Amino acid sequence: MVMNTDIILETKNLKKYFKVKKKMLHAVDDVNLTIRRGTTLGVVGESGCGKTTLGRTILRLVPSTSGEILFEGQDITKFKNAQIKELRREAQIIFQDPYSSLNPRHSVGEIIGEALLVNGIITNKAEREERVFELMETVGLESRFFNSYPHEFDGGRRQRIGIARALSVNPKFIVCDEPVSALDVSIQAQVLNLLRDLQDQMGLTYMFITHDLSVVRHISDEIMVMYMGQCVEKCNSKELFRNPLHPYTKALFSAIPIPSKDAKKHQTELLTGEVSSPIEPKPGCRFAPRCKFVCSKCTERNVPFEEIEPGHFVSCVLFEK
Repeated sequence: MVMNTDIILETKNLKKYFKVKKKMLHAVDDVNLTIRRGTTLGVVGESGCGKTTLGRTILRLVPSTSGEILFEGQDITKFKNAQIKELRREAQIIFQDPYSSLNPRHSVGEIIGEALLVNGIITNKAEREERVFELMETVGLESRFFNSYPHEFDGGRRQRIGIARALSVNPKFIVCDEPVSALDVSIQAQVLNLLRDLQDQMGLTYMFITHDLSVVRHISDEIMVMYMGQCVEKCNSKELFRNPLHPYTKALFSAIPIPSKDAKKHQTELLTGEVSSPIEPKPGCRFAPRCKFVCSKCTERNVPFEEIEPGHFVSCVLFEK
């Protein structure tokens, strides 16, 4: 098999189930995606749709139930512990809460330098400290903060520490798990611009998880919409905002505030109906109970995720070939 070197990550029929009272909760269910090297895939959806679980499963922070995760052509679901440790140097994560993800007993220098020591990248203390200073400068942290502790910083600076820690091992791929959702709007813009600049400078590839559609529009090359553990639509960012097809995607986009005098004319689509349970869900479209276009086909069988236009994938009976 010839590997497509342009694709850094691919999942095939990826599933992650959790056992809940002798039943199975389908957190991630049959997700197929590809991410091209040097680009950003935005993953959006309501809270609880499986975005974070997908990101952590892809990084092997939690084991998958079934399916394949191909990182640079290798199926990492079959990796042993030593190989997973090597993977940590290639793929990293920036967590949602910049405070709880940082050890309060460690200084900034220790937090950023720990990965260099644990992975055996730089064992010499003086060289390690020099590298930490370089990383701090890269993310916009002054060197005088080297011996400071997380509680001394605001959310924006804490997140910069988390970004520097992720960059310390020179990764190729980073999962950004709602990295700005806990920050003020003005600080959000600073962190987003930093992530974009770092991507341009270092050729990084991102999976950017968020529920904020304005944020994902700003940073993503492609966007994948998730609902109840499944991918319902995926395409180029500009195309998705111009022409959303799945009823759920349309409902999400209608909720985006419009800063205009004509905003009152904008109709927000209210979703009614009961949210289906992710615990051993029945066959069919999981959005069907809330969809105004629901028909008998929606509940008869699982709806395939198909390419209905070049690069535009959707899972909906309205667009079945």
